[in-house]
Amino acid sequence: MCYAVAGSVEKAGQQEHCAHADRCPSKENLAVTDEALLLTAPGASSEGNNVAKLLTFFGVPWRTLTTEESFAQNGAGHESSPKSRLICSSDIFLTLIEDLEHRSDGDRFRREHVHSTFVYAGENSAALQKLIRRLTGDEGAVLKEINRCAGDFVVSDGLDDFCGVMAGVRVQASGANVDATLVLNAFKGNPINIISVNDGVAFLKLEYGKVPVFLSTSKIIDIDTELKTGIFDIRDHVLPALPLVLYIKWAFAGTCWSAADTNACLIIDDPVLKPTYGFVNFHELLSLMKRHRFSTNIAFISWNWRRSTPGVVRLFMENPQQYSISVHGCDHTQGEFGNPNPQRLYYKARQALERMTQHESRTGIHHDRVMVFPQGKFSEAAMRTLKHTELIAAVNNGTISADPYPRAITISDVWDVAVMGYDNFPIFTRRYPWDNVENFAFDILLGKPVLIVIHHDYCNDHCRRLVDFVDRLNALKCRLTWRSLGDVVRRSCRQRQLSPDVMEVEMYGTELRVENRSEQRKRFIVRKRDADPSSVKGVRAGAGQVAWNFSEGRIVFEIELNPGEGRIVSVKFHDLWGNGQSKEGVSYKVKTMLRRYLCEVRDNYVTTTKSRLTDFVSR
Repeated sequence: MCYAVAGSVEKAGQQEHCAHADRCPSKENLAVTDEALLLTAPGASSEGNNVAKLLTFFGVPWRTLTTEESFAQNGAGHESSPKSRLICSSDIFLTLIEDLEHRSDGDRFRREHVHSTFVYAGENSAALQKLIRRLTGDEGAVLKEINRCAGDFVVSDGLDDFCGVMAGVRVQASGANVDATLVLNAFKGNPINIISVNDGVAFLKLEYGKVPVFLSTSKIIDIDTELKTGIFDIRDHVLPALPLVLYIKWAFAGTCWSAADTNACLIIDDPVLKPTYGFVNFHELLSLMKRHRFSTNIAFISWNWRRSTPGVVRLFMENPQQYSISVHGCDHTQGEFGNPNPQRLYYKARQALERMTQHESRTGIHHDRVMVFPQGKFSEAAMRTLKHTELIAAVNNGTISADPYPRAITISDVWDVAVMGYDNFPIFTRRYPWDNVENFAFDILLGKPVLIVIHHDYCNDHCRRLVDFVDRLNALKCRLTWRSLGDVVRRSCRQRQLSPDVMEVEMYGTELRVENRSEQRKRFIVRKRDADPSSVKGVRAGAGQVAWNFSEGRIVFEIELNPGEGRIVSVKFHDLWGNGQSKEGVSYKVKTMLRRYLCEVRDNYVTTTKSRLTDFVSR
């Protein structure tokens, strides 16, 4: 059950610092010791467990205490100790403030020991209503159900420091978000509404004894929940997910992991590098990229390596900031990387990379060693195999393998910078424009890169829909850095400062660009998840080998960089299958050629003609 509080949206109030955040290493290594105190009662609810999972995911040290234990701990603390960030249910917070009002030191406790409080809906809706009445001073406030046609959820645009990239974003309400949702009919006082819906408020900021209280009328999402589709959509989870994530990013900005940059790239699947492909005109698209500030990666079918035309090759060579290409399968036959045979998979991966190398030699166009799976199909064996090639990562819409019994994918898997459940070889997830800006904004909040995918037919209006969507992304309250797909992968990581001269970094792709953006020499501790240290061939930083060790399921190594210095680090794995020989008969080659040419006929003639006829009839 979730609730919302009714009332007009207030656009006021300055908060403290806000930053991106994600996961954490050991608490004892942290220079900043902000931690969460989870206030509990006997027989803790599942909601408390869900809060703990979220804090752990985002790297926030936490402890559970009863209200009495929190009084005793803070009463014995030093004045210089960090103030506590309290998180509890509405039931427990109501008990806490009733206890504080009967204690002689209640005011001092709040003033000296509490930084802020996050309150979520408890089991008892009456306690939530009573709490809000108490905090607002409005005894007439009453909970009521939201109408199913309540409209979108709106994140305040008056709290940029707190809301960050989500500030001003509208989240389309879905049935999952509206069913059984309540609003508070009315209230007095002057709270700051953070997430509102129709005439109600789902998340707001109040004050109790001059201490900020962030009150969510929803329960908390369980990030261990399996995603049947393998895709997370914030439109289905906005109330249980967004309020606490916003609070964690703000309250623990100095403790959580963060993304150094927010990197972005548009990916168009399939085009041959000819002046036009379907509705894609490469000269027109370049002009739009320069005017509207974005970059495009062509997921290039390696079978087409001989077929790029000189004019388009020159266009790509002269504009590497706008255009790049990646590896879109080998022959682009259906499910070629959904195959369970490791040797066959290794052969196809090697063949694809050899063709891309030949294309690079022939044209001069550098290719990003990133695999975009044809039709989005991959097997667990494919992921294990690609890890032992020169590819640095995979990119895909879906995250569930094509195996007969695929592994479960949870919310926490897809909230990560990349999905790492397949032998720790990363899948960076991408989305279509019709997933809407709110999903991309939430990805940014989580620290994920922005990867957009389209096919040529999305450009059938001379890219008007595309540039409108890109403009809306660029208008988010976060600076997007548009790069090639390979650079997006190499710069996607989590980092946190352990001390003024030590930074910890979590690596995802097999290559990572590490940069020292400070004004002093800095040591970087880099960690990369892996289950089998015996498969590691070596670790390099630039041209030199780096010593590494294995600890707690991670490859760990260190480098030192001078101010302004950057270096690419890489983890290489042993070649397991040699040349991966696999014969292809004449029949297979003929079928592949026919498939490729028929697909081009469909894209260049059938689809375009059908679209123009539809436009003509509709006029």
